[in-house]
Amino acid sequence: QAPSVGDPYLLTVDPVSGGPLGDAPVVYPHEGRELRFADPKTLEAFKADPAKYLPVIDRQMIAQQMPFYPLDTCMISGDKLGGDMGKAVDLVYKNRLVRFCCPDCVKDFNKDPAPYIAKLNEAAIARQGPGYPLTACVVSGDKLGGDMGKPVDVVAGNRLVRFCCPDCIKDFNKDPAKFLKILDDAAKKKAGEAEPAKPGDAAGEPEGGRVYACPMHPEA
Repeated sequence: QAPSVGDPYLLTVDPVSGGPLGDAPVVYPHEGRELRFADPKTLEAFKADPAKYLPVIDRQMIAQQMPFYPLDTCMISGDKLGGDMGKAVDLVYKNRLVRFCCPDCVKDFNKDPAPYIAKLNEAAIARQGPGYPLTACVVSGDKLGGDMGKPVDVVAGNRLVRFCCPDCIKDFNKDPAKFLKILDDAAKKKAGEAEPAKPGDAAGEPEGGRVYACPMHPEA
């Protein structure tokens, strides 16, 4: 097996059993992409019939990455995704979702994927950078842009992850799901702080105003 390249395996489930990967997954490079399994038994099941499980993995990765996909146009043709060409074509290339306007553009992509992946990275950084929810490195906890210098931007699964230094990228790749959860939790917290309070929220009141109850007749 050739060493894996591309994005790390970001799913939290075993592609064969559907169960959690656990704390010590088996990392397996398959055709240049990293896959992870809960134990050697499920890995052997995958090896026996990869064609059965790869579509399942791809569907899960597409669903996971779709909310973060940074482009609404095809990188090859420039045409709008889901426009006159019909439904977009979704491809998982070495664990990265890439979207096209038509099958012909997939062929052009496969001739030389590297510049298009670089373009996708640039788009993700430009789109997600301004609202990035953390001010510290997701791995070390050190302040981004502090003593370590300019943050290191990495795109994994079409998601921007910022590190204080290149060494932290290695730790991230060992257990990406763990660190993405930290990023997710920070994003949810930031989104919650940005939402305007609903009527009654500030005082702990139900929507529509305060409800008064007679202490002698609470049913009234």
